[in-house]
Amino acid sequence: MAVPKQRHTKSRRNRRRSHLALKERSLSVCPKCKQTVLPHNVCQNCGYYKDNQVIDVLARLEKKEKRQKEKELKEADKEQVKKPLSMEGLSKK
Repeated sequence: MAVPKQRHTKSRRNRRRSHLALKERSLSVCPKCKQTVLPHNVCQNCGYYKDNQVIDVLARLEKKEKRQKEKELKEADKEQVKKPLSMEGLSKK
């Protein structure tokens, strides 16, 4: 087995390990429910990916949870509709 001839210094060891540090996850916001989601992944809250429903989230829930989830989704839709358009929003339409 190979044995090193000389000991590596602490600074050399630390320079080698500088790339092993944990990096902060980059999160994006789901356009449908406004929850944080990993990029290029299906939203676990609403089941949408790129404005298409991929997973039926309500089908996997129990009766009580299903009613609560439907209520949350309706409230989220109402919030999106109630926002008044600004001058910039009006010019885009």
